[in-house]
Amino acid sequence: MSFRTRLTLFFVLIVIVPMISVTLVLFRLISDNESAKSDAPLATRVEAVANLYNLGVLRSDAVLRRIAADRGLATALARRDGQILTRRAVRLSGVYGAARLVILRDRRVVVDVGDHTAVSPAARDLRGADGRALGQMEVSSLTARDYIEQARSIVADPRGRTHFEVAIGRRGRLVQASIPGVSAAVLGRLGRTRIAGRDYRVASVDLPGFRGIPLRISVLTDLRATSGNVASAQRLAGAILAGFFLLAFACAVLVSRSLQQQIARFLQAARSLGGGDFGSRVPVDGRDEFAALGNEFNKMSDQLAARLEELRQQRTRLEGSLRRIGETFASNLDREALLRIVLSTAVDGVDAQVGRGTSRREPGAPLEERARVGDLEGLEDLLTQTEQEVEKAAAPREMAAGGAFALGHPLLAEGEDRDGRGKVLGTICVARRREFSRPERELFHYLAGQAAISIENVQLHETVQRQAVTDELTGLYNHRRFQEALAQEVERSKRFDQDMGLVMIDIDNFKRVNDTYGHQQGDLVLREVARTLREYSREIDSPARYGGEELAVVLPQTDLEGTYNLAERVRTGIEQLELPLLDGSGTMSVTASLGVAALPGSGSEPHELVAVADAALYEAKHSGKNRTVRAQ
Repeated sequence: MSFRTRLTLFFVLIVIVPMISVTLVLFRLISDNESAKSDAPLATRVEAVANLYNLGVLRSDAVLRRIAADRGLATALARRDGQILTRRAVRLSGVYGAARLVILRDRRVVVDVGDHTAVSPAARDLRGADGRALGQMEVSSLTARDYIEQARSIVADPRGRTHFEVAIGRRGRLVQASIPGVSAAVLGRLGRTRIAGRDYRVASVDLPGFRGIPLRISVLTDLRATSGNVASAQRLAGAILAGFFLLAFACAVLVSRSLQQQIARFLQAARSLGGGDFGSRVPVDGRDEFAALGNEFNKMSDQLAARLEELRQQRTRLEGSLRRIGETFASNLDREALLRIVLSTAVDGVDAQVGRGTSRREPGAPLEERARVGDLEGLEDLLTQTEQEVEKAAAPREMAAGGAFALGHPLLAEGEDRDGRGKVLGTICVARRREFSRPERELFHYLAGQAAISIENVQLHETVQRQAVTDELTGLYNHRRFQEALAQEVERSKRFDQDMGLVMIDIDNFKRVNDTYGHQQGDLVLREVARTLREYSREIDSPARYGGEELAVVLPQTDLEGTYNLAERVRTGIEQLELPLLDGSGTMSVTASLGVAALPGSGSEPHELVAVADAALYEAKHSGKNRTVRAQ
């Protein structure tokens, strides 16, 4: 890539790309700002229509008290005389100005008279003279049409700059609207919609209606004024940014031409220096930074010859230092850091162009790249082939291909595999485009041998750590690790005010499985149930064997409903298991009962959370098993 191309790319990256980003962000900010300006009065008017609705409820309650005090209505209701009750309700609605009157008994409608679009209902229980409950009455004194008219007068803009409309919906259907063309689909919480060719922004509030069915009251504002303001502001911002771009482009052209002339002279001098001509000089003109750079370049060429001899002497001392460094590797327990140190030291020590280190995450897993030094271009295939040969032979290998040379050394553990070869924990390989000398090969294999000891120590350390917190049979966390995870997540939940869930799981009829099929069959059931629990758990969850046939899982950042949903998925997954009988006589199924709890609603301490989850599990067991119960 030429210098001119790089300058052009640099200009694109530092000017054009940021300007495009700034333009997009600025246009978005302008749009969001105008939207926020329209949302603020819209939210105020939503609150106003809600207050109007609540005021209507108070008026309806006054009418309801008068109607509820009518003895004739109470008598007809007590006698369950539907005809008299309906006539009385119609008469009282007319006398007291009720738009709609509904009487319910045992949650069933026995009277429903008036306008079914009525809103702002008040409700009251009806009782006889003896205090016996007769039913419930709901009364509204306001029709939807009257409410819309009153609401429009409240939300109207005194200055006339913004146009507002009001609509009412119920159960996905439109009840009343102040403008035509409105459908129930546009009555959302907050959003943008198009009605009769115009864009509106909608905000809604849900309020109680008759028989508990909510009414959705929506306020709509015309966005024509907002769209015009956005377009005007964006045009102004675009003009300013375009002017800045032209100025930056002109400056970039001038600077580019000047730099190219200066760099051409340095390039010519560098080529001479690369050819071994240490007497080459860079012409120095003026007193700017390029002149200072030219002076330093000339000094550098004078010092290179002296430095070459010093480097030859230092190389002998470096080899001794590298051997001492190798002796410290055996005590390092950080696998990846160790490989990086060994690989960097080996590449420097043998003057290789590239190096790569691999290791296994666990015994039996494939080798994976853990460290890399240098550029693999043109040498990757040779390195890969060398790694394969080293792993296959479990012994050092030297390979060459296409004028390139590679050294490879296995990182071996003590003992032998089934074929009588050493156990390969990983590999270290280096490569370059000239042959390695004998001292370089010996130094490389020495460093790699020292690294193998440390890698084995790392693996042993990781195995001990894993065994300390893992249940051997199920592979889940053991009881001690479960208590630690639970305590940590409870503390985190309280500190950061976050939810946290806990699921307790007990395998149904597990004792019967052991008694009928034997403990080996029981162990198979435990392992498969544990595998199902792991499959449905997230990376951040902590599934554990609590004890015996009881399992548990800690769920960070999960509320009670989310905990219940995961528990249900686990329960269903367990229910779908078809486990083979070890005696070969068929298969068996298994179920589990689960109890769930969550912070902060179920307790404040780990033992409290376990207690309420266990109580929910107990309830699931005694209410039929194979079910999930939330903590009370």
